[in-house]
Amino acid sequence: MTDNDSTPMNISTDAQQIAAGAAAILRGVQRLLRAHAFASLSEMPLANNRRADVIAINPQGAIWIVEIKSSIADFRCDQKWPEYRDYCDALLFAVAPDFPAEILPEDTGLIFADAYGGEIMRAAPHHPLSAARRKAVMLSFALMAARRLHAVGDPGLPVV
Repeated sequence: MTDNDSTPMNISTDAQQIAAGAAAILRGVQRLLRAHAFASLSEMPLANNRRADVIAINPQGAIWIVEIKSSIADFRCDQKWPEYRDYCDALLFAVAPDFPAEILPEDTGLIFADAYGGEIMRAAPHHPLSAARRKAVMLSFALMAARRLHAVGDPGLPVV
């Protein structure tokens, strides 16, 4: 398919570049979180039927959710992020270093990340979870982590 019969359309190439950018940011975010003593999971389902890009728990029990945005369009078309606040003590956005950070909400944390690591540019406001919600999130996190680990050793099993 071409645009005006002269130039090939690059829709799939654009989608691949966006996915590659998000994967690079994810890798950097998880490296950063590990350096700060957090264990993290990507694509974690939440009880409100949303899916956190990254959820992380540290030894003190702090729970962070990191929302990855690989482009301005990705940020503008996805406004579900406020629904993640009920499942974490801190909500952060992670973007590439060249992303225009001024368009991101100031009441969230900010991470600049690439495939090699990340840096917290703005700390996230702390909104402590209730004890019951904290327990539920930690249990979901533990079950998902155990199921994913089991699937590594027995790849035929579905991760439920």
